[in-house]
Amino acid sequence: MLVSILPYTPSLASKFKDLNVAWLEKYFFVEEKDIQLLNDCKNTIINKGGFIFFAEYKHKIVGCFSFIKIDAKTYELGKMAVDEEFQGLKIGQHLLTFAIEFAKKANWDKIILYSNTKLTHALYLYRKFGFVEIALEKELPYLRSDIKMELILNT
Repeated sequence: MLVSILPYTPSLASKFKDLNVAWLEKYFFVEEKDIQLLNDCKNTIINKGGFIFFAEYKHKIVGCFSFIKIDAKTYELGKMAVDEEFQGLKIGQHLLTFAIEFAKKANWDKIILYSNTKLTHALYLYRKFGFVEIALEKELPYLRSDIKMELILNT
């Protein structure tokens, strides 16, 4: 299976939003922070030092994720979504592999993420790639977050 990973371009902003809204509405609901990030991803993610990438399969954008800058060496992995029609093809694994390699090449210290314990497949995948659970802070970015994980990159 040939999956290509493409960087953000303004023409893909609507696809980033559509993939994420579909995922959020299937499992949870769209929160205010989601709306802010998805309605203007160029200003809320890219222009603040973050990154957005897309998975292309058979000439179709089928998945995405973002890196939201926390500080110079720490980024939050977020907004990872795969089109329901293409789930089960290991596209999420391709995205996660690319994300980790990108972060290592950028010489970041760690990647953090927020998730929900009902997403057992996603948590399995994160653990498989070396993410470990850490303590949640009191002020969470999303209501749906009940687990926080990190991957230490430079030890």
